[in-house]
Amino acid sequence: MNAPARPAPLPGLRLAKRHFNALDLSRVIAAFFVLFWHYQHFFVPPVGYGFQVNRAAVIPLYHPLRWLFDYGHMAVQYFWAVSGFVFAHVYFADSTAMRRFWLARVARLWPLHLLTLVIVAGLQAAYTHINGTAFIYHEQDWKHFLLSIPLAHYWGWQHNQSFNGPSWSLSTEILAYAAFWVLLPALRRAPLLVALPLAVVVLRLFFLGWPNEPVLTCIGYFFLGVAIYGAALRGWLPVPVLLGAAVACVVAGWLATTRWHAEDATILAGTFAVLFATLAIDLADTADRLAFGRQWGEASYGIYLWHFPMQVALVLLIDATLGSRAIARQPAFLIFFLVAAVAAGFASHRWIERPAQRAVLRFAGRWRGKAAA
Repeated sequence: MNAPARPAPLPGLRLAKRHFNALDLSRVIAAFFVLFWHYQHFFVPPVGYGFQVNRAAVIPLYHPLRWLFDYGHMAVQYFWAVSGFVFAHVYFADSTAMRRFWLARVARLWPLHLLTLVIVAGLQAAYTHINGTAFIYHEQDWKHFLLSIPLAHYWGWQHNQSFNGPSWSLSTEILAYAAFWVLLPALRRAPLLVALPLAVVVLRLFFLGWPNEPVLTCIGYFFLGVAIYGAALRGWLPVPVLLGAAVACVVAGWLATTRWHAEDATILAGTFAVLFATLAIDLADTADRLAFGRQWGEASYGIYLWHFPMQVALVLLIDATLGSRAIARQPAFLIFFLVAAVAAGFASHRWIERPAQRAVLRFAGRWRGKAAA
């Protein structure tokens, strides 16, 4: 029996370009940048919170790659902005979106998240047994473990980052997903009118210093990405306008840094400068020459979630065999870590994430069939 045909897209709610390959490629580059920021973990001894690494003194190739080692963490905000744009592209025109949204999210995110959570819990237990304290993320208790299972561990109930620490950004993004799902019918009717004011209000609260700043930041960046998609649907963002917006954001970021010393405003401007420039590349690439970016982008989630478990495992191995982490000062070790993390991302997507995703969807299909019967 043939599978039922997917319903036709809702009219006027999807851009003609089906795949945004440059955006996909930029996601894996952003995940790669986070690796540089977290490389300093190799030089943190068994201590509590608050240890500062002198990056210039210990990290190999620090001076030529200083920007990556000092600011690689800013890629997280870019992930959020891209997610808003991509979700609008995928779900605005999908008449079945309200019904299948959360199943698609669970199938895509949770299998790898739960696997890496359990692995990190085991590795941290071993590290704590040897050193008397956890590695980097010290909230290794049942409360934070149970909060981590539904990705609720950074909603404001936490003491600090825990277990697979980088997953904190996924936790905040779940709340942005929830807001998107609730607002989807209204977003379809007036994407700019709904998304842009919401993003502005939430980011204003963030700049005013309201509690749960990471959640506010995530929702703000996410819905700015949604708003940009809404503007593109109106035809307001051809390539010249996108390039002009990118330049304007660069200028705004430079002014925020040099005149007002406002780091958060600089990050906001820089994030959307990159997003506008990347969208311009995508729209200019009418022949899909960047189609390879789609496959590269699929590895970004695995790179992001596997690199910290790899670090804990490497630190345990180095401490047990060499007794000193001086090897991490060698450029060859830096290159090894970067290549291994990227390889893990590709392998994870092929042999863990996609099979798990299909399994979850099959199980849900059978369950629905039984329920209907």
